[in-house]
Amino acid sequence: MLMTARSTLRPATDSAVVVRAPGRLHLGFLDPSATLGRRFGSLGLVIDDFDTVVALRRDARNHGEALHDGAAAQEALARATAHVATLQRAFGLDAPLHLQLLQLPPAHAGFGSGTQLALAVGRAFASLHGLSLATPEIARLLGRGLRSGVGIAGFDQGGLLLDGGTGDDGVPAPLLARLELPSAWRVLLVLDPQRQGLSGADERSAIATLPAFAQASAAAVCHEVLMRVLPGAASDDFTLFAQGVSAVQRLVGAHFAPAQGGQLYASPAVARLCEWIARHHVAATGQSSWGPTGFAILPSTAEAEAVVAAARAAGMVEAALQLRTVGARAHGASIEVRPPLR
Repeated sequence: MLMTARSTLRPATDSAVVVRAPGRLHLGFLDPSATLGRRFGSLGLVIDDFDTVVALRRDARNHGEALHDGAAAQEALARATAHVATLQRAFGLDAPLHLQLLQLPPAHAGFGSGTQLALAVGRAFASLHGLSLATPEIARLLGRGLRSGVGIAGFDQGGLLLDGGTGDDGVPAPLLARLELPSAWRVLLVLDPQRQGLSGADERSAIATLPAFAQASAAAVCHEVLMRVLPGAASDDFTLFAQGVSAVQRLVGAHFAPAQGGQLYASPAVARLCEWIARHHVAATGQSSWGPTGFAILPSTAEAEAVVAAARAAGMVEAALQLRTVGARAHGASIEVRPPLR
């Protein structure tokens, strides 16, 4: 049985609730220093890959397992288990549960894995217990959405998303705009598995030590988003969209560069390829969040294939890099109630 991300149907006692949450790219902040009023404000894109998939069911005891080996999977399992415990305390529901992490995207790579894991666990918990919880409320309970709201909105509905930044009340950023990209457009992802982006305490420390984002830069980012990115997506004007996203990336990347060794990209190999694509093709290029994942949004599958072939022929794809072409995702998380175990 499939349900929407906001369903509150209580499944049978021994059924498992499986939630599949989409990956997302963070394309840039509008005003990270609140020079124009509210802090941050985010532009993001939900993609049709790099999902987080969790399963939750009642059991004789609390326990969890990750169907992946390695330190990253165990770190994710520890966080997910802590989320379950937080929700059990918050609602006084202490019946033991069995948590499984069935699929995980690369951690600290720019796909919003931490937020999607928390929301997937929270939605599974709510559905299992018949709780009517809005996704922003789940995020608040589990300490997510403190800076960006696009992961929360993306969990609910997918698409190209713009949020209005955070205030002083701790409420996740409101969604201001949502558009679906033209179906032909494709996203070429450039991954460097040998590196990770900043997260946790390192991320907070880096943000705290950065200089203020100039008001003129914040105004320029807002102008690019309002007059290039959104109109380009809405009118299928790829060149306008690409110019806007790339400009936002340059402006925001320059601000965060001191935390990345003075560079716009966390990975030099990703930087070389994305900058080469920007010089030789019409593309929206940049880095998602703290990286190391880079991206090049292109107008079609054929163009994405041509770019990859040309880049390989030019020797720009280093051995460590992984390339994947995906579509934009126009819907949010899905929930499946699997039949009772026999």
